[in-house]
Amino acid sequence: MDFIYQDPYPILKDDTQYKKITSDYVKTEQLGDREILTVDPKGLELLAQEAMIDVSFMLRTSHLQKLENILNDPEATDNDRFVAYNLLQNAAVAVEGELPSCQDTGTAIVMAKKGENVYTGVDDAEWLSKGIFNSYQIKNLRYSQIVPISMFEEKNSGSNLPAQIDIYAKKGASYEFLFLAKGGGSANKTFLYQKTKSLLNEKSMDEFIREKIKDLGTSACPPYHLALVIGGTSAEANLAAVKKASAGYFDNLPTTGNMAGQAFRDLEWEQRVLQICQESAIGAQFGGKYFAHDVRVIRLPRHAASCPVGLGVSCSADRNIKAKITKDGIFLEQLETNPQQFLPAVPPHLEAPVEIDLNRPMSEILAELSKYPIKTRLKLNGTVIVARDIAHAKIKELLDAGKPMPEYFKNHPVYYAGPAKTPEGMPSGSFGPTTAGRMDVYVDEFQSHGGSMIMLAKGNRSKEVMNACKKYGGFYLGSIGGPAAILAKENILKVEVVDFEELGMEAVRKITVKDFPAFIITDDKGNDFFANL
Repeated sequence: MDFIYQDPYPILKDDTQYKKITSDYVKTEQLGDREILTVDPKGLELLAQEAMIDVSFMLRTSHLQKLENILNDPEATDNDRFVAYNLLQNAAVAVEGELPSCQDTGTAIVMAKKGENVYTGVDDAEWLSKGIFNSYQIKNLRYSQIVPISMFEEKNSGSNLPAQIDIYAKKGASYEFLFLAKGGGSANKTFLYQKTKSLLNEKSMDEFIREKIKDLGTSACPPYHLALVIGGTSAEANLAAVKKASAGYFDNLPTTGNMAGQAFRDLEWEQRVLQICQESAIGAQFGGKYFAHDVRVIRLPRHAASCPVGLGVSCSADRNIKAKITKDGIFLEQLETNPQQFLPAVPPHLEAPVEIDLNRPMSEILAELSKYPIKTRLKLNGTVIVARDIAHAKIKELLDAGKPMPEYFKNHPVYYAGPAKTPEGMPSGSFGPTTAGRMDVYVDEFQSHGGSMIMLAKGNRSKEVMNACKKYGGFYLGSIGGPAAILAKENILKVEVVDFEELGMEAVRKITVKDFPAFIITDDKGNDFFANL
């Protein structure tokens, strides 16, 4: 047999629209018969800074077009349209550059391919990190990175570093980049399944996908750009391909395989998986057709004894941006600067929501909610307590020590969230919900002490939460995952820290909300929207 080698991921073209940031920081020099592209490391810093700023406040035009498509689709449900409309409104607010599109401004991830004839003379990761650091310092972005001090002690790094930076070598004299801001919600919805040859037939694959799609749930903020990768020379290679595919990086792969083992897109299965997503009826968070905008199915070579399968998503905050450095300058993908154009002149017609006054005794609020079925759309007005992972752990420590449940947890609904930095002159920074499921372990105990009787967050929850709500008369309300900027601008009137101030974005806060949108997901009778799908 003859030796065969080819690029394992042959991207056939790059149809990305780029904008030039600068012609500075790059020059060419001759070294023997080679032309060397010399890049001043300040150019790397500038590129990373501008990339992370753009991706935090703007989205791709193609992504926004898909949201508009939902509004124009007669098969979309009211809930689909409600979510799509809110996400477009959110994009129109975020593009102003003050409130990031999502409060979870994410882990900064850089994937780069550096040509053999590119010279910087430095540790490139350090200078890229410096640019990322700058962007989180100068803009209203949240610091989400927790660093271990010992096995169990952790602290917020206070800078959103470290970033994940992976740099690969390639031929030529250009430097290519993919920057991502990956929030915890979508990062947590990346799955690896170690399967076998027995999966590789139509019936088994169809059954597998139908089962695993429901595992994704809604906590990562659909509609999704969903990626399914089958095969891989290792589990790590599979999951790396999942991330890149969900970011659109592999859109221009071939559509057939060959004996060299090239990666390819399977267009037929992309449509089949998209159909399965639509038939799931999960929809754009609260029921309907638009669980996913689109699907990428990538087929890779595998070891005969192994068949890794990866499943992951890019969420409604589709924060991916490409860049490149060539002898002509430093370039960044052009994201959409006018998302307003995708909003309809007249908002979609929706049934009027039920207004809930939260400035009443908890018993009265619970009695009012008990009148309505699951899926009821609400407008919340009044006082809400904000607490998430670490605050819940602190309150459990109090209970374990024999101390009482804090009154604020008993008297008000609790919103699982952590804000981004507050712009000057505004009451709040971007302030969308975090994933409810991470707090499931606390619900039964907290409700037994009179706390967490009304919970507000995003995503589906466990059977234990349904049982607790039925036992103690509680409710879980779903908030739209994704539109954190517009919530801050239009729905949150006041924010104050009331406990654990030292926890930064994880501190307990009291907020005043107006017309805050929500849905009844789990009620006091044990009914749950997601359990009925």
